[in-house]
Amino acid sequence: MPSTAKRSLLVIGRLLAVMWGVELIDWIGGHWLELDHFGIVPRRLSGLLGIPLAPFLHAGWSHLAANSLPFAILGLLVLGRGERTFWSVSAGIVVWGGLAVWLLGRGQAVHVGASGLIFGYFGYLVALGAIERSVVSILRALVVGLFYGSIIWGVLPNHRGVSWEGHLFGLLAGIAMAWYSGRGTSVRRNGPTGVVRPGGSGSR
Repeated sequence: MPSTAKRSLLVIGRLLAVMWGVELIDWIGGHWLELDHFGIVPRRLSGLLGIPLAPFLHAGWSHLAANSLPFAILGLLVLGRGERTFWSVSAGIVVWGGLAVWLLGRGQAVHVGASGLIFGYFGYLVALGAIERSVVSILRALVVGLFYGSIIWGVLPNHRGVSWEGHLFGLLAGIAMAWYSGRGTSVRRNGPTGVVRPGGSGSR
């Protein structure tokens, strides 16, 4: 296995290990600990702490198990663009998506789970196909859409107890990160736009 693939698996494996370790600590601590209270609590100053913590907190083993596989697969696809890109995209989704949940999410609720990241990765990968329009990015977007396209319904307030706001704002943050990184790729690929003056060549 190439060293890059091993490194990618190690990155995702470590993040999953932290998520499962946190859930184990929360389960052992029971009502004495209740780590889920450290999630995003909209419009409460203390709830800002939940922005970086929420992806590692889950409302039980079934919640964590449901998030683990899509997080691993979509995360590995983002890692395919490089580890530096993975961390910057992840940070953007967590910060901007989480801040939007804090500002606009339902009050009197605690938002936890890695699903915001999952929706963010989904939005990033699909949007990048439309923005970059390279063969690889389009094929990647088609595969992601084929296997995970149905998650888009998760941005609707259909299920009680589900943070659809986290899904929606994670998705939008992922699309925004795709636009930001895809714009840079487009500039590098096409080169700067110049203005040719009559009687000579030059740019400004």
